[in-house]
Amino acid sequence: MKFMRLGTRPDTFYTGEATRKMVSDLPSDLTICINNVTYLLHKFPLLQKCGLLQQLCSERGDNTNVIVELHDIPGGADGFELCAKFCYGIKIDLSAHNFVPAICAAKFIQMTEHVSKGNFVSKLEVFFNSCILEGWKDSVVALQTTERFPEWSENLGIIRSCIDCIVDKILTPTSKVRWSFTYTRKGYEKKKHNKPAPKDWWTEDIADLNIDLFRCVINTVSSTNMLPPKLIGEALHVYACRWLPDVTPHQETSTASEVNQEEESEKRKKQLEMIVSLIPDDRGSVSFGFLLRLLHMGNHLGASQVIRSQIIKKCSLQLEDASLDDLMLPSSHEYSAVHHVYDIELVEVVLEGYIMQWRKSYSRDGSSLNLITKVGKLVDSYLHVVAMDPNVSVKKVVSLAKALPDFARPEHDKLYKAINTYLNEHPQMSKEEKKHLCSILDCQKLSAEARAHAVKNESLPLRTVVQVLFFEQEKLGDKATKSHESHQSVIQPQGKEVTEATGDCFNRLELCSDEQSAKTNVAKRTSGPSSTNQRLEPEPAHKSKGKKVRETGSDKIMEIMEEETKQELAKLRMHRSKSEHVHRRGK
Repeated sequence: MKFMRLGTRPDTFYTGEATRKMVSDLPSDLTICINNVTYLLHKFPLLQKCGLLQQLCSERGDNTNVIVELHDIPGGADGFELCAKFCYGIKIDLSAHNFVPAICAAKFIQMTEHVSKGNFVSKLEVFFNSCILEGWKDSVVALQTTERFPEWSENLGIIRSCIDCIVDKILTPTSKVRWSFTYTRKGYEKKKHNKPAPKDWWTEDIADLNIDLFRCVINTVSSTNMLPPKLIGEALHVYACRWLPDVTPHQETSTASEVNQEEESEKRKKQLEMIVSLIPDDRGSVSFGFLLRLLHMGNHLGASQVIRSQIIKKCSLQLEDASLDDLMLPSSHEYSAVHHVYDIELVEVVLEGYIMQWRKSYSRDGSSLNLITKVGKLVDSYLHVVAMDPNVSVKKVVSLAKALPDFARPEHDKLYKAINTYLNEHPQMSKEEKKHLCSILDCQKLSAEARAHAVKNESLPLRTVVQVLFFEQEKLGDKATKSHESHQSVIQPQGKEVTEATGDCFNRLELCSDEQSAKTNVAKRTSGPSSTNQRLEPEPAHKSKGKKVRETGSDKIMEIMEEETKQELAKLRMHRSKSEHVHRRGK
């Protein structure tokens, strides 16, 4: 940081309560009042250099002691005191930190060359142009101090000059960056002077600016089209990390007053909305994880629906690039004394937006299907983690799982893993809740390993286990049929026994759903040459029994199921093991 020293006399200002007084043998004859501070000074040194004070004192006549009120002076008491010390010749150090209040006050009280040669304003302007604008951090600090005096800083051209200087340095090739800058990223070693500066070397320093000044810098940089969108996005990310810390439930408790909390919340909401408006339209200019955190904070801060819709759209376009860690955002909602660990609603909203975007841009070349399949795997992995949340409801898990279309899940192993985890973590579930949870599982899409695990899984509802066994037996039956022709002498006696028994079992056990569903399933299995009953070739006695069951109402169906389910399930498991053994012998 550069500075300029003016004056040679020692500082003889001292403070007594709210009064600042110049120590001198001469009595004070000029009183300056600025808000709550009173200065007891002398006319002679100040009137020589201050045009405004000359005018005000001349209007008062030859009064011994003149009182002047300057409550509206830009720069405040600090700026005026620098001007007064300059008039007395007292030593002062000017830097980027105090330049703006000093020049605003000097301009206000007319310390110009017209009043006195070599006056304060001219010296300040020389210092600004030759020192502050030549330095990187000096320019940023000077611009940062203008937020206290925005109108005067704008009228004097200080803001525009600082922004132009900052942008010019940002656009400088990294190999020519020789000035100091703030860069705290991991892995960066400042001692390696021979290497060029990082491309984003400037992002941390400008993150100290308020949101309006930051917006001006970013807009000016973007208008040049000389930097890639990702670099602009990185600057936005750094700024958000500086001013918008992640929202967690414990942050709600604070000792600050409700008024201060409300003001802070409004400030942060403005910052968030401005950041969103500055994100380049280019896909990938910011990461998916950053966008989702912005949406998370936007929901918490009460951002406008327009802003949230913009973030959701941007998130939806990049969900394919997301990782599981990106989705692991804590919930900011409170439910009585407990709260959800993860923000499931947030992920579901983004997923729904993605599905809408995917359907609009769907292509038949197969790439679109691969992308949505990738998203399906990500969602199922997320469901597995969410299932460990002790407070998440079955309804929320099912809702998120159903948000994906069927074709996005070519296999259901990950989904089964999530369901199994939820069942284990929530042992107090009712039968209806278990049925509702397992209704999202398609047993036909389970791998052999998953089916083998499901058959022995006592946490699953009986209906789901029966469905798994049914499809497992179908697959084994198909394999047995193919090998029957070449190994008839080995397989036929035992294979027939197995298929007959399983055909009878599934004719009855598959009727465990409601009446209409049961009738439909039975009709499908008993009609047509490709039906399961015909393929398994059950004995006529079994056919007669299955027909009798189909003719009864739903009450009779459920009654039969309650009596025979456990026995039939045990038989099915025994026959399944026997069939697998026969199949291995056939090979």
